[in-house]
Amino acid sequence: MCYFCKYFIDMANSNFIDYVKILCRSGKGGAGSRHFYRAKYVPKGGPDGGDGGRGGHIILRGNKNMWTLLPLKYRRHIFAGNGESGSGGRSFGKDGDDVIVDVPCGTVVFDAETGEYLAEVTSDGEEVKLLRGGRGGLGNWHFKSSTNRTPRYAQPGEPAIEKSVILELKMLADVGLVGFPNAGKSTLLSAVSAARPKIADYPFTTMEPQLGIVPYRDNRSFVMADIPGIIEGASEGKGLGLRFLRHIERNAVLLFLVPADATDIVGEYNILLRELEQFNPELMDKERVLAISKSDMLDDELIAEISATLPEGLPHVFISSVTGQGISQLKDVLWRAITDDRNRITDTTITHRPLDGHHRVREEDEFIFENVPAPDDTDEELDDEIYADADDYFEDGEEPYEWDEDIDPIDPDDLL
Repeated sequence: MCYFCKYFIDMANSNFIDYVKILCRSGKGGAGSRHFYRAKYVPKGGPDGGDGGRGGHIILRGNKNMWTLLPLKYRRHIFAGNGESGSGGRSFGKDGDDVIVDVPCGTVVFDAETGEYLAEVTSDGEEVKLLRGGRGGLGNWHFKSSTNRTPRYAQPGEPAIEKSVILELKMLADVGLVGFPNAGKSTLLSAVSAARPKIADYPFTTMEPQLGIVPYRDNRSFVMADIPGIIEGASEGKGLGLRFLRHIERNAVLLFLVPADATDIVGEYNILLRELEQFNPELMDKERVLAISKSDMLDDELIAEISATLPEGLPHVFISSVTGQGISQLKDVLWRAITDDRNRITDTTITHRPLDGHHRVREEDEFIFENVPAPDDTDEELDDEIYADADDYFEDGEEPYEWDEDIDPIDPDDLL
């Protein structure tokens, strides 16, 4: 079977999804009530319309047990519940149900229309409020005064917020492997960790990123990530590297892997470096280490000759994943780079590049949502009753039922 056939078979069997487009809609706020207290012996009890409930939020929550965005591939629409309207007796409407969406740690959110960065989830249990539910409207009892004892108006609830977003998964690792296809990245990962990536003798054997925990001295360890091979032109959409280059944006150290039998070792290193710079210029600020793989075929004279041609100041190690040559030395170099305070990755040191034509996945970017109308408004009749004849009570064009930022809904606990 040719390697192209193997490529498409592997892609079809893969469940790793790191880029998905979804439609989110928060809940709208419930309307305030325009109710007046009535009792047998209290003919003029005054206004007692309660506030409407707030709409539900859309919340993203990090889950360390998730490794893919596959569940959201089949859940394109995420809608929160609407808040209920208030009623008499200062009864507050019920808040809309929040929707909590579990995502893998390292998920970044972008606006699907503009490509603008919105938020990210990096730790287990971390919650990010993606879309805020609309506030509930105030009931008419908020508007009573000495000069207006019978306010016949109330606020409507704030509308829902609808937005198409793109979720992009960037795997969290200390070291990211960068190299051409068949440079020995997967072999190295299997040699230094318990990970068992697929290894075959055809290009692009690695179809999806792989993570491995590399043990080090004194029961210490670090995480290494392997991505599909990069070829020249990857930043323009060639090969598979472009789709998975996002995963090394969070790595503290980049480990470049070039085989010893390459025609031009320095030339291949510069090509890889140029592709990373075109993808995201900030990758140039990361610590870099060069590993010359398959070095078991070199003698001391060739090693010295190759070392003389390498860029000055670039840490390099000659390794062989098969014989174990240089593996311990490579771990030492990587550990020093990882533990260097200058290379530590924090939320403030990462600047996520906006999504543009080079960073989008076409099949997701062109995905068209079905025309899903908002849920039936069961409160339409009540809303009509609330605002009926309200115009009779406006003064000088004032619309007191509109939202006023200076008026905050009353906390129900204050009424106890």
